[in-house]
Amino acid sequence: MYSQRFDQIREGGVVAILRGVDSESAIHVADAVVDGGVTALEVTADTSNVTETIDALSDRYDGVIVGAGTVLDAETARAVQLAGAEFLVTPTVDGGVIETGNRYGTPVATGAFTPTEAVTAYESGADFVKVFPAKTGGPAHVAALGGPLPQIPLVPTGGVGPENASEYIEAGATAVGVGSAIVDDNAVANEEYETITENARRTVDAVATARDR
Repeated sequence: MYSQRFDQIREGGVVAILRGVDSESAIHVADAVVDGGVTALEVTADTSNVTETIDALSDRYDGVIVGAGTVLDAETARAVQLAGAEFLVTPTVDGGVIETGNRYGTPVATGAFTPTEAVTAYESGADFVKVFPAKTGGPAHVAALGGPLPQIPLVPTGGVGPENASEYIEAGATAVGVGSAIVDDNAVANEEYETITENARRTVDAVATARDR
């Protein structure tokens, strides 16, 4: 199961991030994202009722994995695991979260920006390094990290969307994490779920196109 989750993130290429989406809207938003071809959903732990949302979504789909993001400590990591989170994402290098993920067989994407942070995260047991915030260094920074560290799967997140996802993949990213460029706040507020589906589809297509080059 562990390797299947890892492979699904790697092969799907896009992790769609639901941040601050209330539990009532989350089902509709997640359905829209999945309709666009995304197979990995991340619900951030700073969202109200996050465990209820993860529990509902993890039971809803076949072939889609649901994880938790903005996981800052081991206690939160365990709580979301028990709710059904199938992967964990952090904004920083936190050994407790990595250890909790490893102990219970949950892949971890650990936030890092520098080569030292990336190696520290990977050697501590992280499965992916979430290059964050990606927009600070752009695709060139991802390529610079990947040059001496080709063994580390990089997942740039923060400022990534359908317009530039292909550039990150071409720079060597294993996958991309995408938040508001897919789950647009205005679209959520106005229940424009077809917009979310289109955002997701464009991002998935951009990743696929870049991989085919």
